[in-house]
Amino acid sequence: MPSLRELQRSFSAAVLFDDAAAAASLGIVPGSLGTAARIAIYRNNVLGNYRKALAATYPVVQRLVGGPFFNAAVEAFVRAYPSVRCDINQYGGELALFLAAYPPARELRYLPDVARLEWAIDQSNLAPDAAPFDVSALATVPSASFAELRFVLHPSARLIESRYPIFHIWRANQRDFAGNDEITLVKGSDAVLIVRRQADVSVERLHPGERTMLAAMAAKENFAAIAERTAEADPALDLSDALRRRVADGTIVSFRLPPTHRAGILT
Repeated sequence: MPSLRELQRSFSAAVLFDDAAAAASLGIVPGSLGTAARIAIYRNNVLGNYRKALAATYPVVQRLVGGPFFNAAVEAFVRAYPSVRCDINQYGGELALFLAAYPPARELRYLPDVARLEWAIDQSNLAPDAAPFDVSALATVPSASFAELRFVLHPSARLIESRYPIFHIWRANQRDFAGNDEITLVKGSDAVLIVRRQADVSVERLHPGERTMLAAMAAKENFAAIAERTAEADPALDLSDALRRRVADGTIVSFRLPPTHRAGILT
């Protein structure tokens, strides 16, 4: 007699992959509906739930390609990347990777990066909160230790870079957009910051200097390296002003010092 695990595997293979041998192994007793028809009911329900869940996570991708294309892509995606979690809200992170290799999307070169942006928005919304930046603690850091400061971004912060204008693509496909929706793919790359502020997720296009600054912080580089890289990327950027603004808007939430530089400071 097959174990519960074996039955579950066979049921999954029958439902998702239309595996006739797996369906036969389940020992379903035919009634007014045959085995294949009964399995098809589950298949339609399961794939329907996946389509709804991924449409909620990737509304711009769906709008860009249309419902039939999106639904077909989701069905192929579910079979290529079966869920390994019990929470459907955590499913779908590999869609960008899938779309990059999906033959029907070959001409839509920007689509995987739009999917990366939408997944980042989804995950930013689910990330934990953080306490505000403790400015008084920063004031106690000796000036000799400034170069070794490491700044910490909010847990919800995500940085997405693309060779395509994904911010404009995303923004032009929002319900409240009232600007110019003409998009030219050859007009350059985008760097986008996604971060949750209060209850809302903010999506913001970054200029080169701040992109470099925040990317260096995300990579846990020290302040000396941050200053050097930022100056190379954008000599006109006032780094002190940029730091103050990002602390004030909640993008930067704390700082750390290596043990040898702490000198009793709580960081």
